[in-house]
Amino acid sequence: MTIVDTILRGGKLVNVQARTIDQVDVGIKDGRVILGATDATAIIDLNGSYISPGFIDAHMHVESTMLPPTSFAKLSLPHGTTAAIFDPHEIANVLGIAGIKLIMDDAKNIPFDAFFAASSCVPASPLETSGATLLAEDLEPLFEDERVVALAEMMNFPGVIHDDPEVHKKIKMGLRLDKKVDGHCPGLRGKDLLKYISAGISSDHESITAEEALEKLEAGMQIYIREGSAAKNLEALLPIITPENAHKICFCTDDRHPADLRDEGHIDHIIRKAIKLGLDPILAICIATKHVADHFDLTEMGAIENDKLANLVVFDNLQKPIPKQTWHHGRIIADNGKVVGIPSTTDWTIAKNSVHLPSSITQESFATKIQSEPIRVIGLIQGQLLTEELHLKSTDSDVLKMAVIERHHNTGNVGLGFVRGFSFSGGAIASTVGHDAHNIAVVGDNDEDMFLAAKSLQTSGGGQCVVSNGKLLAILPLPIAGLMSDEQPELVISQQKSVLSAIASLGCPLEDPFMPLSFLPLSVIPKLKLSDLGLVDIDQFKIVALEV
Repeated sequence: MTIVDTILRGGKLVNVQARTIDQVDVGIKDGRVILGATDATAIIDLNGSYISPGFIDAHMHVESTMLPPTSFAKLSLPHGTTAAIFDPHEIANVLGIAGIKLIMDDAKNIPFDAFFAASSCVPASPLETSGATLLAEDLEPLFEDERVVALAEMMNFPGVIHDDPEVHKKIKMGLRLDKKVDGHCPGLRGKDLLKYISAGISSDHESITAEEALEKLEAGMQIYIREGSAAKNLEALLPIITPENAHKICFCTDDRHPADLRDEGHIDHIIRKAIKLGLDPILAICIATKHVADHFDLTEMGAIENDKLANLVVFDNLQKPIPKQTWHHGRIIADNGKVVGIPSTTDWTIAKNSVHLPSSITQESFATKIQSEPIRVIGLIQGQLLTEELHLKSTDSDVLKMAVIERHHNTGNVGLGFVRGFSFSGGAIASTVGHDAHNIAVVGDNDEDMFLAAKSLQTSGGGQCVVSNGKLLAILPLPIAGLMSDEQPELVISQQKSVLSAIASLGCPLEDPFMPLSFLPLSVIPKLKLSDLGLVDIDQFKIVALEV
């Protein structure tokens, strides 16, 4: 009889293969599972606790946590996440392949299984100016790393539908290398959806209604149900899940802020919410583990079975799973919220000093020359990345000015527009987190404060800030590509809390106005957005005038 390193005895195993709860001891030897082992160097009595596979995020941008992978792991491991598929799309839009490699290097030696999807849309569209452009030949060498398991979200769905040669070259490359090709097609239905899928794209995480998700599901797509800090789609999409189709469902966060990670959780938060909304607990855990692993052909994880990696989560209450232990490759990595030390040796020097205001910019650069009113105004939709097209006057209630300033190549581009939904007065907010080109996005009610907010972010090397009456009230520095901080997570969370308190003091009712601000430049999600090139009508996929 084999003597294993450790036996977890007396637990209730969540069998995601049979969708049952089994009474079986879990042995661990050399980081792998041996079920039913009887002799071990160490025996740990679980006293009836449940034990499930480690949770897996099917799609996320680690940069959106404002933390590099080493720091992200410190927050996510105590919540039972042992693996994720990272799309380093954000840093790629700033630094190109060099940025992707920095993220991959930082994730190399941590007790967390970081997989990657090669960023397919850099830039996201031709309607913005990014820091880099990545072609198929730039991306292909990334697949030499076995951690690269997919071509990342194909956001340029008009390029797929209208047969853009470079778009199809990337998709064909991913398929030729026997990798999944992730999708990103908000609102796409009917014949256009079928053409998009027929190109070889196998998943989508952008559905916001059950009807849309069901159409995509029935057409063969894997549906990632997204519940992040910005977009929360779980409640709307949960009704589509049945025991018969659940193998075609995964959970993902897409974007998750550090305070939410610490205080609410990660994939475990989605599991608990899904159960509370009525989903069977075992099915919820299957969606968070086995179904992701199966989709990406991660054969060594996703279930507690013989010879699979011992990535495990221990918790007491099946109806409300709160991880108390997380195991990675057979080692306890997090115990009752405390995580092992995860040092970082990454040299981020080349990712710093990436925020450059155009040399020509002045306060007058924020002045708009409106020929007639009403104008097109971007309307925020609470809890969604979608926006509305409103026709209002620039002086109407809760209409604020917005600017997007190109920060990579000194083009001098400043896109100007108007937005409704922030509901603050007497100042401005600015952010270098502006999906996906990550130019400087500014919203305010006066040009002086907007200019000062933009200048403050150049000084800090990037981040988010609040300005009022010519004074900088608070700033969250993000010096790594203007997206992340190399400070400890607790300090980043504290700095984020300061900027949120500052904007709340100006009357903004939004819980985190920087989150919708970060998506207002995203030129691939309907309806109106603003890039450094101007106001973007995504339905027409072109720049349009402010005037109606």
